[in-house]
Amino acid sequence: MTDAVTGITDEVRAAFDHHLTEADDEAAVALTVRLVEEGLSEEEVLLDLVAPAQIAVGSRWAAGEWTVAQEHAATHVSQQVVTAIAAVRPPDGNAPTGDIAVACSDGEWHTLAPRILSEVLRLRGFQVRFLGGHVPPARLISDLHSNGPDVVALSCTLPVRLPLADRLFEVCRTAGVPVLAGGPGFGPAGMWARTLGADLYAPDARSAAELLRTGWPPRRTGRPSVDDRSAETYAWLVQQRPALLRGLLERLPHGLALAADPADPQLDATVEQLGYLTDSLAAGVFVDDPRIFTDCLGFIRGYCSARCSSPDHLDTVVAAYASLLHDSPRTLAHVVAGQKWLAGPPGDGSG
Repeated sequence: MTDAVTGITDEVRAAFDHHLTEADDEAAVALTVRLVEEGLSEEEVLLDLVAPAQIAVGSRWAAGEWTVAQEHAATHVSQQVVTAIAAVRPPDGNAPTGDIAVACSDGEWHTLAPRILSEVLRLRGFQVRFLGGHVPPARLISDLHSNGPDVVALSCTLPVRLPLADRLFEVCRTAGVPVLAGGPGFGPAGMWARTLGADLYAPDARSAAELLRTGWPPRRTGRPSVDDRSAETYAWLVQQRPALLRGLLERLPHGLALAADPADPQLDATVEQLGYLTDSLAAGVFVDDPRIFTDCLGFIRGYCSARCSSPDHLDTVVAAYASLLHDSPRTLAHVVAGQKWLAGPPGDGSG
């Protein structure tokens, strides 16, 4: 089927994709374990087969080809594969060791990528503790005090979680433990990770492992570069969130009729969508980058179009933000950027 020289073939990729589509964890595990037994490294299977397949799963959901249930089922299969691959062979005991805590940002439940990172680091001989998804500051503080890791590897998939991730950065700064940041939530080339004060950034698990092989970043307690006024405006937006959502619903076409029937599933979807957009606006204000808001507009426009619903309401929503937030110049600048983006060519500026 394949070997260590030819690598992972298209046939293997198609078979694994089929197992994900069918939510067949037994077949997926059997396939990947067999690849390792035939000569492929565990790292290659994890990074060159499982990880790209999972990215494709997310793309299918975003394009409206798969339901949330299908996406969750496929992710479960990938999680089972990671567990099985990790048990095939013991880690390399001759590799340089160090103690690393791997965690998902507070509010972040996308755990597959950091799990894969944990296994890759473990295979290379590092001592690793995977703290799981949605790690609040108190849990991280407990691990730092109990285990004293050399590095905390922090994963963030969605930029909307950046303000919560900043709390974990602050915990690490206080303890003098360096942070290796990773995940698309930290922005292009990790630019928002640097804004929060990350010591290192890696775009993928292989890069992270190579970075840590070269030695540890210095233990330091440098101050983050998040502007105090941006942080204050973010806190104000969080307080205003319930009132903002009510105001946005009232300004949508037929908004009052929707709000009159709490059981209407369309209302649930609308509130969820508006909440995510509002949180993205707040996160953009926090790191002073309107691209988080415009990228979210692009995602929602694509999400609606893929599901045969009109995204035209976004113009009304962003105009409502401008009306409701006119007393906050810092926030209004991000809203205006959103209006300009919507007025531009479709897809311009979306992430």
